[in-house]
Amino acid sequence: MKIRSYSCYKVPPRWLFLKIETDEGIVGWGEPVIEGKADTVKACVDELMTYLIGKDPMKIEDHWNVLYRGGFYRGGPILMSAIAGIDQALWDIKGKYYHTPIHQLLGGLCRDKIRVYSWIGGDRPNDVGQAAKELYDKGFTAVKMNATEELQYIDSYEKVDQAVERLAAIREKVGYSIDVGIDFHGRVHKPMAKILAKELESYRPMFIEEPVLPENNEALKEISLHTTIPIATGERMFSRWDFKDLLSNGYVDIIQPDLSHAGGITECKKIASMAEAYDVALAPHCPLGPIALAACLQVDATTHNAFIQEQSLGIHYNKGSDLLDYLYDKETFKYSDGFVSIPDKPGLGITVNEEHVIEMAKIGHDWKNPIWRHADGSVAEW
Repeated sequence: MKIRSYSCYKVPPRWLFLKIETDEGIVGWGEPVIEGKADTVKACVDELMTYLIGKDPMKIEDHWNVLYRGGFYRGGPILMSAIAGIDQALWDIKGKYYHTPIHQLLGGLCRDKIRVYSWIGGDRPNDVGQAAKELYDKGFTAVKMNATEELQYIDSYEKVDQAVERLAAIREKVGYSIDVGIDFHGRVHKPMAKILAKELESYRPMFIEEPVLPENNEALKEISLHTTIPIATGERMFSRWDFKDLLSNGYVDIIQPDLSHAGGITECKKIASMAEAYDVALAPHCPLGPIALAACLQVDATTHNAFIQEQSLGIHYNKGSDLLDYLYDKETFKYSDGFVSIPDKPGLGITVNEEHVIEMAKIGHDWKNPIWRHADGSVAEW
C-alpha cells in the first residue's frame, strides 16, 4: 500500500482537516491546525507531504522521525501541528487497514470511557453560575472557564475579586457537585498569579491552567508555594523535549498536550508516558474539531494517567459549525453522566462527512484571535 494523494480543507469555525488517500482506497483523516494560523500550517503540510507521496503509510514511527529529524530546524507550533495532523491520518489508515480502532494498536483499552469537561463563560467570562447549572443538569460533572479578562503585570484587587465572585457564583448555583477548571490562559503574570491562586483556593478548583505563559514556566515553582490547587499547563508546548524540564522540575500536576499541536498520537503517547513516570496526570487540550477529539480519545483509552478530556461541543468559538456537523455518526461523542465512551470503530473511530467538509471548505474561514489592549494602550495577553 502506498500514499497516493492528499487534500486539505479549511472549514468553519477555525479548523483545518487533512485527508490522506492510498492506492488501495483506504483514507485517513487528520486535523493539523494552529488556531489563527491555518494557512501557515497548511503550507507546512504541503511541504512535508512531498516526502510522503509514494511511501508506505504503515511506517508511522519512521515517517514521524523523518518529518521531525529530517530538517535542520525542528519543533515549534507550525511544524509540530503539521506533523500532528499527518500522524493522525496515518494512524487512521493503519486502524482501517487492520479493521480495528487505533487504541488496539497502542496496546488495548485500559478504560472504557473517560470523563469530559465543557467550556462556560466565553473569552470574557460572564454568567458562569447559570451556565454551569445548565451543564450540570445535562449530566456534565466538570466545566472549565477563563479566570479573568486581561491583567497587567500588577493589577487591581477589583479584578481579583471579580474572578473570585465568578467561581463563588458557580458554587452558589451548583455547590461542590461540579468540578471547575480555572484557565488563566497565560493572561496572568507571576505577581497576580500568586494572588489569584491563593484567593481562589477556598472554592476548591479542579486545577488552575497556564497560570503563567509557558515561556515563564520557571515561575511555577514560586506559584506552587502559594497554593495547593493542582497546576496544569502544556497546550503551548509541542514535543517531549519541551516537556522534559517541566516534568523534571516537579512544579506541574497535570499536563495538557494538544494532539493537533504536539506531534499527534505518536508524540503525545510518549509525552503521557513521561508524565506518568513523574506521577503527573494527563488532560489533553482539545478546543478543536471532531478529528482532534477522536485522536485524543484513542490516546486516553490506553493511557493510565489520563483523567479528563477537554471537548469543544458548544464552545463559544463554534457558532454556526460544530463537531457533529462534520460527522455521519452523530452518536460518536455521546456524553453520559459526565463521561464519553471510547470510539470502537476502525481507525479514529469516526466517519467524516466528506461532502459536508467539501461544501464548508468553499466557505472557509479567516479566524484570528482578538487583539486586546490595556487601558494604557499596551498590548495585553489574550
